[in-house]
Amino acid sequence: MTLSKEKKDEIIKSFKTHNSDTGSAEVQIAILTGEIDELSEHLKKHKKDYSSRRGLLKKVGQRRRFFRYLEKENPESYQKLIRKLKIKK
Repeated sequence: MTLSKEKKDEIIKSFKTHNSDTGSAEVQIAILTGEIDELSEHLKKHKKDYSSRRGLLKKVGQRRRFFRYLEKENPESYQKLIRKLKIKK
């Protein structure tokens, strides 16, 4: 239930802040958002898959912590990322 290598590379390419960036908060939030979207689609079909539901909740919590960090450290990047990912906050 993880993102494919190609999809993850595409996300990294569109959200990186510099050429060799693979682990900034912006990139990690974007990757988590992609994984959350995939898990949400999976859970729409498999309503009783409780272990995947737990994984989804862990990823949502992790993304929330990254957002909190980014909002504190770089507010303008936080606002830009929210608009780009179309996330309500």
